[in-house]
Amino acid sequence: MADISIYNVPELGQPSGHFSHVARVRNAAERLYIAGMVASDASGKVVGENDFDAQAAQVFLNIEAALKSAGATWSDVVQFTTYLTRAEDIPKWRAFRQRVFAQWFSDAKYPPNTLLVIDRLAAEAYLIEVQTIAEL
Repeated sequence: MADISIYNVPELGQPSGHFSHVARVRNAAERLYIAGMVASDASGKVVGENDFDAQAAQVFLNIEAALKSAGATWSDVVQFTTYLTRAEDIPKWRAFRQRVFAQWFSDAKYPPNTLLVIDRLAAEAYLIEVQTIAEL
């Protein structure tokens, strides 16, 4: 197992949400790169069209399935990269993280997260995509 230390740098101030500034990984034997997950079910059908919360929930169900496939859990995640297609969904994204991250990261050590607002994703119906890196 990797020795993962997630922390904030005092000189950078407090993060503006449920993420941390730095994830330091020592002696990592294996790294898991999870492609950007979107709100689709196993059949490829879009889940929650025009419903940000439903899409975010499906995205994280998909990430969890990918983690479990490698024997990993949320505590192994060291970084997220989040893509939104609408800037007006940023408050919804923050509210979603506030609701669920405390359950998944009970020690309040939230992985670093880069948030980007882009023109669109692979299909217009997708509102959010999240790429994940974990250390095993």
